[in-house]
Amino acid sequence: MPEIMTTQEVAKYLKLHEITICKYAAGGKIPAIRIGRVWRYDKDVIDKWIAEGQNIPVAGKDAK
Repeated sequence: MPEIMTTQEVAKYLKLHEITICKYAAGGKIPAIRIGRVWRYDKDVIDKWIAEGQNIPVAGKDAK
């Protein structure tokens, strides 16, 4: 059974502000589902999103 998190829980988990999480969700920058007026997040999907983001090279780093 998936662990569904609230915006507050995700903000605490990622150490970001709740408003930032909502903006990311609305902009499609973080995987989320909108149910009525609230956003919900699947912890497994968030963990996978974070892991995939670690493979993206940082701009300027290792650039030749």
